[in-house]
Amino acid sequence: LQDWHMIAKGQRAGMLRQAVHRISPSISGRQVLPRRQLSVQSVAHAAAPMAVEPVAGTDGGSENSGKVGHRKRVLSGVQPTGKLHLGNYLGAIKNWVALQETYDTFFCVVDLHAITAPHEPAELRFNTRAMAATYIAAGIDPARSTIFVQSHVPSHAELQWLLNCVTPIGWLNRMIQFKEKSRKQGEEVRSGLLTYPVLMAADILLYQADLVPVGEDQKQHLELTRDIADRVNSLYGGKAWKKRGGKGGRIFRVPEPFIPPAGARIMSLQDGTAKMSKSAENDLSRINLTDSADSIRNKIKRCKTDTSDGLRYGDPQRPECTNLLSLYQLATGLTQSQVEAEVVGLRWGDFKPRLAEALVEHLNPIQTRYNELMSDVAYVDSVLAQGAKVANETARSTLDPCKDAMGFLTSASTVSR
Repeated sequence: LQDWHMIAKGQRAGMLRQAVHRISPSISGRQVLPRRQLSVQSVAHAAAPMAVEPVAGTDGGSENSGKVGHRKRVLSGVQPTGKLHLGNYLGAIKNWVALQETYDTFFCVVDLHAITAPHEPAELRFNTRAMAATYIAAGIDPARSTIFVQSHVPSHAELQWLLNCVTPIGWLNRMIQFKEKSRKQGEEVRSGLLTYPVLMAADILLYQADLVPVGEDQKQHLELTRDIADRVNSLYGGKAWKKRGGKGGRIFRVPEPFIPPAGARIMSLQDGTAKMSKSAENDLSRINLTDSADSIRNKIKRCKTDTSDGLRYGDPQRPECTNLLSLYQLATGLTQSQVEAEVVGLRWGDFKPRLAEALVEHLNPIQTRYNELMSDVAYVDSVLAQGAKVANETARSTLDPCKDAMGFLTSASTVSR
């Protein structure tokens, strides 16, 4: 009863799993209670010293236990589909740049995710390289971060299959994005759309990521990743793995979401209640990173506003106002209070040109650097080759112990046992 009471109170991480294992052999290793309460870390914590928690079989090994100074690992990626827009940059990539200072960062071009819907092969190849160039142009430093292409690391697809085989289909049927996208695709919906959250889980767990930058719309997928990690750890890890001659302990580190305090969700210029999207039919709904200065000015001039007096944040009846003020805040680097002080008394006709010029000025150095990189693809390819080397080594240090724990006859097991 005390054990069940401990679980009911929602004790986290190791305490919960220890309680499940102590209750009865019939439960231990047979089911995992879904973890739905996520703690969220923000950019404000980036300067905090980091200690690595040991995970059996990883490249960090158990020798890091208790040591402070080892950086926590952050992993994220973007699909190479369509044109990157301001939402991708301000909502994700820009925040990654600051993470390089205090975290061990892995940034992936997730090209395998890009084929869950019909695609053009030539466009996929071009967009994959262009995405990597955008990472670098935006400030991701290959000397401080690992930049790589998902399909260059075969372990992603291999681990996805292993995880597919332990993930209940009911968990996947609950994914909101699958329900929404499958309705749009109708009879043409592909199985990859159902199972791609498992590939996302493999992406994260392969690198033993501590934190994963996600938008609000991706939190459900990260919850699934955590559930899968707990399930595999419970079924195949721990002392039972040790008794089978393995390393024992956890197979996967259970990641936490990392949601920036501002800019995590950039909205459409034509509908302040809808997320800015690469797939939206109306190009006026977004600012593409490669848009010319004149195009940016025109889109801001024609973006949806309202007829209310004054410009202010947080009014639920004025979502476009909040979105445009947030864009200005992110482009200028001002605080919310500084923006509010600056726009006092302004009308839309006064504010829109100011916003447009701020965006043009902010994107200009990125566009210049991007054009330089796309004219020197040999350099971009060399960065991706080096990133693939590091990523493959890191991924294998997770995949091999996972296969060993699940009972596969690996080369390491034939040598050691």
